[in-house]
Amino acid sequence: MANERLRDAILRKELTVTSVAGQLGVDPKTAERWITQDRTPYPKHRHALAKILQQSEAYLWPQALAPERATRVAESEILHVYPRRSAVPNDLWQQLLDQANNHIGILAYAGLFLPEQNPRFVPTLVEKADSGAVVEVVLGDPDCAEVAKRGEDEGIGDTMASKIRNTLAFYRELEGNDNASVYFHQTILYNSIYRFDDEMLVNTHLYGIPAAYAPVIHLRRLAGGDLFDGYANSFQRVVSKSKYVWP
Repeated sequence: MANERLRDAILRKELTVTSVAGQLGVDPKTAERWITQDRTPYPKHRHALAKILQQSEAYLWPQALAPERATRVAESEILHVYPRRSAVPNDLWQQLLDQANNHIGILAYAGLFLPEQNPRFVPTLVEKADSGAVVEVVLGDPDCAEVAKRGEDEGIGDTMASKIRNTLAFYRELEGNDNASVYFHQTILYNSIYRFDDEMLVNTHLYGIPAAYAPVIHLRRLAGGDLFDGYANSFQRVVSKSKYVWP
């Protein structure tokens, strides 16, 4: 049985089996057997290949990690848990943004606090996009039923839609940038996700409680873990169902 996950991950990166084998220093026939015969590479090759493909080892070779080790690796991806978003150090948001160079993602209903409390946040996003980073901002559609329900649950009514429109005004600076996209989603969010390359802040949602008072998990991606990738995949699934505000 072939390893279709590995095949797909290589294709998505626009790589070939031969080029991957060259980067790892192995025979192309060996790399081919990893796909066609679902052979499991040695740990050092699994780790390196997962890093090249930006996927977790647990995703590419689910049978390779014992459940106990997979659990330990996932736990190691958790750097810190904050009891509420307001407990996250203010400079941590900017620090993570400054360090990111490849992929920056914001998924929330409004997330107004980021540009409102930090005047440098949006200009830095523009700088990152200008330098080639992919910037994705995904906000709730202010006219959708899911946003109206979230506002109702928090007891703020139409204020949630107004907050989204205010947030969008800040992100106007990204309009026209080839590497930046702003979307509206119509999704019931269980978490707000803020990704900065291989680090992420996940703001959990509690029923009827504003996100500022809900816990935040600080994650750092590990090659053998699947916790970070689980949230990253969730982010991309929402993006795939969202509509562009621009471009």
